[in-house]
Amino acid sequence: MEARPVRLSRCVMTEIVIPNDLNGLGNLLGGRLLHWMDLCAAISAQRHTNRVCVTAAVDFVEFRSPIRQGEIVVLESQVNRAFRTSMEIEVNVWAEDPRTQSRRFCNRAFYTFVAVDEEGRPVPVPPVKPETPEEQERYEQAARRRELRLLLSGRLPAEKARRLQASLAELAASASESPETNS
Repeated sequence: MEARPVRLSRCVMTEIVIPNDLNGLGNLLGGRLLHWMDLCAAISAQRHTNRVCVTAAVDFVEFRSPIRQGEIVVLESQVNRAFRTSMEIEVNVWAEDPRTQSRRFCNRAFYTFVAVDEEGRPVPVPPVKPETPEEQERYEQAARRRELRLLLSGRLPAEKARRLQASLAELAASASESPETNS
């Protein structure tokens, strides 16, 4: 199966926050935002595979800033890495003030999608071909996040989480070299 560039999976969606989307504090409901993010991620997954894809998991959801009524929500997604039948899709969200056209970063999450056949069974997906240093970094980070997901779910023994072990060793080494930890 031929690798596909990240750029072919990119999706940009915009929504406007109306009163029906608000919680009791006047901010966009978190569930509504997660629904929009799921749609954006699904489009990226389907662009990458040319197949129907289903949501398998949502991880590392960060709500950094509330989004208010009348603001425009900009969602951007892309496939970071593909595994045998699944893919990690990163979704980033900004709120745009329509009067000033200023933007602020509000949310990020990592979705796992699985490509399925006509009977709903998982099927292999094409690998991802990172083309830029940023895409390569996201590609490597996706492998570590996958190991963490599998480790936490009990589907990967700790001794086989090699990428995580290497990352933890690097962190420990840099922490021991830091002047703050040696004082």
